[in-house]
Amino acid sequence: MFSIGSYTIDSQVILAPMAGVTDLPFRRLCKRLGAGMVVSEMLTANHQLWHSRKSQKRMIHLDEPAPRSVQIAGGDPQSMAEAARLSADQGAQIIDLNMGCPAKKVCNKAAGSALLRDEALVKSILEAVVAAVDIPVTLKIRTGWSPDQRNGVTIARMAESIGIQALAVHGRTREDRFMGNAEYDTIAEIVSAIGIPVFANGDVTSPQQAKKVLDYTGASAVMIGRAAQGNPWIFREIDHFLRHGNELPSATKEERHSVLLEHLDALYTFYGQEHGARIARKHVGWYLAAQPESKSFRKFFNQIETSDEQVVALGHFFSDSWVDHEVAA
Repeated sequence: MFSIGSYTIDSQVILAPMAGVTDLPFRRLCKRLGAGMVVSEMLTANHQLWHSRKSQKRMIHLDEPAPRSVQIAGGDPQSMAEAARLSADQGAQIIDLNMGCPAKKVCNKAAGSALLRDEALVKSILEAVVAAVDIPVTLKIRTGWSPDQRNGVTIARMAESIGIQALAVHGRTREDRFMGNAEYDTIAEIVSAIGIPVFANGDVTSPQQAKKVLDYTGASAVMIGRAAQGNPWIFREIDHFLRHGNELPSATKEERHSVLLEHLDALYTFYGQEHGARIARKHVGWYLAAQPESKSFRKFFNQIETSDEQVVALGHFFSDSWVDHEVAA
């Protein structure tokens, strides 16, 4: 258990912000299945772009359990401050600053993990945002810009001194992107150097790995990103293992079908039937990636245009009648 401002988080597993993934339907689902906190998709600090459909959807937090954490990204202190103020006005309860995304389209604009090269600019952004809002501000970083420029400890100390109230650290540098293995030595150094909660992020894919990372780093929580795609049960599995030391049974086929339908129904409601059906394709691909006979089914599913047909097709797949359907087709 740890706190961010006045919010007490009673689980040591957090959903990482992921563009195109952690929308409102997915956040709600992960929270219900055991995530102690969930973070929204990245929102650009350029609020003049907020009129786009994508940005409008990312700003919706209807009936979302507290604390509602909204991540913003940008490279200009005043724009970031204004985006934080507007996000707070629209229901954000925590502002999370993105200085961890390695994507070129973000880094090329001097945002995300590109900021780690410019500690003076990082300081200006943190000071501007913390001063702009009266709600907690958190930060996500990588261990540094490159393996020979790991300045995560320096950034962490700076962040704490300015008033950042929690820090998520991905165990790779920007140059590493998602290649190789995450390293946790730098995260452990950061935990030892500061007093605010630290979340260890990177390559945590199982309850056992979560415990090893927490024991090694001393972090307050693990932050789960890609391992949650198609597997929202990972939050309750990790949470249970950390509390009790034993593994929960895996979700049954019936539960997997039920939760997948719940997720898809939420997508159809949130985005509309047509757009929701398109977005559903990637999620179904993640949910079924490890399932027998899924490759041919996913190819078939991606051609389906309507939500009703998607639901029927999944009924065939989970009732083990997909092979017969495939032959008939």
